[in-house]
Amino acid sequence: MQSYRTSIAVTASPIDVFNHITDIPKWWIREAAGASTEFEGKCSSLNDEFILRHGDNHYSKHKLTEVIPGKKVVWLVTDSKLNWIKENKAEWTGTKMIFEIIPDGETTTLLFTHEGLIPELECYTHCVHFWDMVIKGWLFNAIIDGKEI
Repeated sequence: MQSYRTSIAVTASPIDVFNHITDIPKWWIREAAGASTEFEGKCSSLNDEFILRHGDNHYSKHKLTEVIPGKKVVWLVTDSKLNWIKENKAEWTGTKMIFEIIPDGETTTLLFTHEGLIPELECYTHCVHFWDMVIKGWLFNAIIDGKEI
């Protein structure tokens, strides 16, 4: 089964893209649906752990399992609770968020994969919409000009 994938191309160096990815609070933290996203922990070096919490709806704990400056970052979800899901609220637990950084002349492509996020999961449709917003909106804008949506 194929996991969810998306990509963006930016006019930025691979190391600049890497630095933005590992500065999660600058591109992830925002107000939505009456609650703010909270960030706790560290997110730049191998084995760093961090928590993302959005009110009572979303909790996920992540561990950086691969960190190659200018090339790749991998987050393993070690615990999760998605309260808006009816059945398995821990659907994200054990999945990985993979950020692959690919230089291409004057641009850099960021290939994002949420490994384990597959169409058979209850959260899939909602999460695809969410990741499109986060990667193609929030992170893209943070990389190209520091703007937040």
